[in-house]
Amino acid sequence: MARAIILMMDSFGIGGAPDAADFGNAGAATLQHTATANGGLKIPNLLSLGLGKAAFAATGETVDYGSQPLARLGLSSKFGHAKEISRDKDTVSGHWEMAGLPNLNGWGHFKPDYPSFPAELIGKIVKDAGISGILGNKAASGTVIIQELGEEHLQSGKPIFYTSADSNMQIAAHEEKFGLDKLYKLCEVAYKHVQPYNIGRIIARPFVGEKNGSFVRTTNRRDYAAQPFGETLLDRLKSAGAAVIAIGAINDIYAHRGITKGAHAAKLEQLWDVTLQEIDNAPNFSLVFTNFEDFDMYYGHRRDVKGYAEALEYFDRRLPEIVPHLQDDDIVFITADHGNDPTWEGTDHTREQVPVLMFGKKIKPCDIGQRGTYADIAQTICDYFNLPPMSHGKSFLHEGE
Repeated sequence: MARAIILMMDSFGIGGAPDAADFGNAGAATLQHTATANGGLKIPNLLSLGLGKAAFAATGETVDYGSQPLARLGLSSKFGHAKEISRDKDTVSGHWEMAGLPNLNGWGHFKPDYPSFPAELIGKIVKDAGISGILGNKAASGTVIIQELGEEHLQSGKPIFYTSADSNMQIAAHEEKFGLDKLYKLCEVAYKHVQPYNIGRIIARPFVGEKNGSFVRTTNRRDYAAQPFGETLLDRLKSAGAAVIAIGAINDIYAHRGITKGAHAAKLEQLWDVTLQEIDNAPNFSLVFTNFEDFDMYYGHRRDVKGYAEALEYFDRRLPEIVPHLQDDDIVFITADHGNDPTWEGTDHTREQVPVLMFGKKIKPCDIGQRGTYADIAQTICDYFNLPPMSHGKSFLHEGE
């Protein structure tokens, strides 16, 4: 019995969500618009796995990716695209759905205009955390609001509270002068008090700097996600005795549940390095699950089209390095949790379909078409490990054979 590996490219949508208009995202297509805006993309290994065909099937639109270097992966893939059935387009919903637990009821949300957070809620957090008050209290871009309020935060000692279109409360504070431990404890207090509001995540957003315009967020972000409301693939694997190795943000996203080992890593280079190391060390009957968060955090939300393209090309260049680390029966998935079209208006996620690529040394090439839910990935992994099926999804393990 070998291993399953998920390379989760956070926000790497490929357009064509059937319900995109319901989210104000009709026409959003992260991959396609990034390629067009940059005059092409050098991603030969992803294209060799069928990414271009999956993207065309999702939208019906032809994209010129430009001339490509020689692909070096040398492996065949099952390729397709999946629509999301969760009621929200956030990170937690996308991850839980691909783990077999779609969020069919959706989250609660805070209103975007000032004040975003109920006075009663803020009063409880302020009292329990022992702080003098808060700044912000509105929907905002995290990189913008720390430039707007960073100096006032340093002078007053009050943390910056803000939200987005997703179900969250985000708390920004200076990593050194407010203190990282103090910020984390504040987020724990906030997590306790938002439970009645059905909020998906509290996010700690530490930053450094001295003056407005020079503040920079650090890599010490921490997420406090709601507990999964049912069994996930990770829970099932751990209960069956498998090793579940979570790299990057995965541990936080699943609220530290169903995981046997967490490996901290941040930014693409380190995430790749740690992923390859953990694959080498992973025993048989294991899942290695990495969240490559840069696409979303640094480029999608910031609407940095050039940065998004460069990150995709870097990911593609590193992809062949995985081949020598694979055992003969290993299966690898490349997918995403939602879209975040860097050419789109605003700074929020975009509702899109995501790529579903599965490759390995023994995989036969096959077009698996549109998948009815991200949960097909969990169902396929259960099938692979001969575990009972999840409640949602359909396995594509043996399609095309």
